Amino acid sequence: MLINLVEKVVTKGMLIGGNWVETTEKLPVLNPHTGEEVYAISCATETHVYDALKSAAKGKIIARNLSAYDRSEIILKVASLLKERKEEFTQTIVNEGVKTKMEAGKEVDRCINTLTLCGEEAKRLTGETVPFNAFAGASAKKGHYVYDPVGIVTAITPFNDPLNLVAHKLGPAVAAGNAIILKPSDFTPISGIKLGELFLEAGLPSHVLNIITGPISNFGDILVTDSRVNMVSFTGGSKSGEAIAKAAGVKKIGMELGSSSPVIIMNDVDVNAVAENCVGGMIWAAGQNCVGVKRMYVHDAVYDAFKEKVVSLSKAVKLGNPEDEATDMGPIITNEAIDKIESSIADLEKGGYKVLCGGKRVNNSFEATIIEGDFDNVLNGKEEIFGPVATISKISSLEEGITASNDSPYGLHAGIFTNNIEVAFKATNELQCGGVMVNDSSDYRIDMMPFGGVKQSGIGREGVKSAIREMSTTKIICFNLKN
Repeated sequence: MLINLVEKVVTKGMLIGGNWVETTEKLPVLNPHTGEEVYAISCATETHVYDALKSAAKGKIIARNLSAYDRSEIILKVASLLKERKEEFTQTIVNEGVKTKMEAGKEVDRCINTLTLCGEEAKRLTGETVPFNAFAGASAKKGHYVYDPVGIVTAITPFNDPLNLVAHKLGPAVAAGNAIILKPSDFTPISGIKLGELFLEAGLPSHVLNIITGPISNFGDILVTDSRVNMVSFTGGSKSGEAIAKAAGVKKIGMELGSSSPVIIMNDVDVNAVAENCVGGMIWAAGQNCVGVKRMYVHDAVYDAFKEKVVSLSKAVKLGNPEDEATDMGPIITNEAIDKIESSIADLEKGGYKVLCGGKRVNNSFEATIIEGDFDNVLNGKEEIFGPVATISKISSLEEGITASNDSPYGLHAGIFTNNIEVAFKATNELQCGGVMVNDSSDYRIDMMPFGGVKQSGIGREGVKSAIREMSTTKIICFNLKN
C-alpha cells in the first residue's frame, strides 16, 4: 500500500465549454504498483466530443484575441500555482503512473520550467520584414510576415510523462493563441486534468481549453478527422501515429513517436562513468521512455570491462514501492505491457541474443535487463522494447557503430561517448536521428530545445519555441505604397 495513497477513489469529469461534465459510465484508473483503483474518469461519447468541438470553435476566436501579455501572464500564473502545489502533483504522478517519488518530483520541476518558458516565449512570437523591393518593379512595396494561430489543436498525450508532456501541448498552444482539446492517456489522465484546473484558476477563458477522457472506442477518430480541427499534436507509438496521419486529412500534424535509441561507446572513455550513465538512461521511468537507452554499441577494446560494469549496475537496481527512497525503478504500466516485454525478449533469444542479467517480471515491475548480441543481427534496432531492457554489442570501429545505429526504422535520439573531437563530429554528422548527445546517453533532453525525430520517430518538432511555431501559421503581409 502506498504511504500517501488516496483513501478513496476520486472521480474526475471532463472539461467541456468551461464546465466539468460527469458521465454515468466511468473508467477506473489503477495504481500500477498495487493494482488498486485510485481514480475514476468520465467516459466521453460522440456527443461530448462534438460539444467540445463547438466549444473550441468559440475558444479559438477568444484565444487569438488575447494579447501576448495576457497569454504570457496566464501561463506564468499556472507555473506559479504548480510550484505551490508541487507535492500534490508529485503524489498524483506516483499514484497513477510508473515513476518513483524522486522521478515524479523531477517531472513536476520540468513542467514548471516548461510552462515558464511558454510564458516567456508568448511575448517573443515575432515575424520578420521581407524586402519586397528587392525584385524589379516592386520598389513601392514593403512588407513583413507574422505568426497567426492555427485555430483548434487536438492534443493526444501518453502515460509515461503524464504532466510535462501535457504541458508541452497546452503551454505552446495557449502561447500561440489557439484553442485546444486535450485527450490524455486513459492510464494516467488525472495529472493532465489537474493541470487543466490550474489553467482555469489562472484565468484562461472558457472554451479555450476542453478536456475529453475515456476510451477512444466510445467516440472514434472524430478528434482527428473533424474539419474544425486545424492541427493534431500526438505523442505515442508509431503504429498509432501512422493511423492518425492516414485519418487526419489535410491539416497540420506534429508527432513524437517511438524509438530504439542507440549509444556508441568508444575506446577512450572512463568505462565506469559511462556505464553508470547508460544504466541510468535505461531505467528512467522503468524504461518506458522514448529516448531511453535501448542499444549499446561498445568498442572491442573496452567491451569486456564495460559489459561487466553495466551488468553489475543493472543487477543492483532496486525494485519496489515507488514511494520508498531506496527504490530505483517503479512499475510497468500494465500487465499487458509486461507480457509484451517478455515476448520481445523471447524473440531476441530465438534470434541469437543472450540475456546477461534480468529478463524477469517481479510483481508489477520488471528487472533491469541487459541482452548481448551481434551488432549486425537482423533484429538489431527493429523493435522498440518499452521497458528497462537494452542490448549490448561489440564493434571494432566508429563506422560499425554508426552503421548499426542507423540500421533502424527509428531515429529520435542517439548518444556517443568519446574524448576525440574528430570522432564526435563524425558521429554527429552521420547519425540519422533528431538529436545526438555527445558524452551523454540518448536519455537527455531539456524542455527548451527542439525535440523530435526522423523516419518512424516523428514529424515536426516539440520543445517550447519550436512547438509554438508548429502551432502557428505564417502570414505574409505586403503594402503597395503607390496607389
